[in-house]
Amino acid sequence: CPETNYLFLGDYVDRGFYSVETLLLLIALKVRYPDRITLIRGNHESRQITQVYGFYDECVRKFGNVNVWRCCTDLFDYMALSAIIDNKVFAVHGGLSPALHTMDEIRLIDRKQEVPHEGPMSDIMWSDPDEINGWAESPRGAGWLFGGDIVKQWNHSNSVTLIARAHQLVMEGYKMMFDEQLCTVWSAPNYCYRCGNIASVLCLDEQLKIDFRTFHAAPAEERALPARKPMPDYFL
Repeated sequence: CPETNYLFLGDYVDRGFYSVETLLLLIALKVRYPDRITLIRGNHESRQITQVYGFYDECVRKFGNVNVWRCCTDLFDYMALSAIIDNKVFAVHGGLSPALHTMDEIRLIDRKQEVPHEGPMSDIMWSDPDEINGWAESPRGAGWLFGGDIVKQWNHSNSVTLIARAHQLVMEGYKMMFDEQLCTVWSAPNYCYRCGNIASVLCLDEQLKIDFRTFHAAPAEERALPARKPMPDYFL
């Protein structure tokens, strides 16, 4: 059994050629090492979103019907909405919600459902930090923008020192914000095979010291890319 705990922050499918293989590998690791692997749900772990951004079409193309897609999307309903590391690091896919003030309130959400269009469950998968005060409408059409004052208040109220989240493309692979009270971790290099970004993994030692390990995409000549239809554009 590995000695390292692995926490994944969501968006395992869509906008890639190997969503099926990626997801099934993570599920296999979770089954083999249930106490070492944790999978948080992202906004793309959704029936509606995957029908638009590639996973549905990939499943039908590879298996000839929708059965695998249905099984996978049923599985999404059981993924965790957030995680807490040593009571000090709050991990979530997107961000915060004006309807939530404590982590205990997240535990009360009925997560075994399709991602709703609005409300706290939707917010924590869709929201983004921004250099503002308070809350603002999100250009994504779901979730909210939230400022450093909101992050400071959340961290203080919940006795945490860091919010670790994903959801937004960061060209350098990671980004610290608000006096290092929040970090964005992006782990898909050369996103959509064209963005040219670096990716990163956030590593925490036993004292929760932060270390970002960055990596580049494999060279194109070393990868076999199957033919596909163009994906719709979407907020990165």
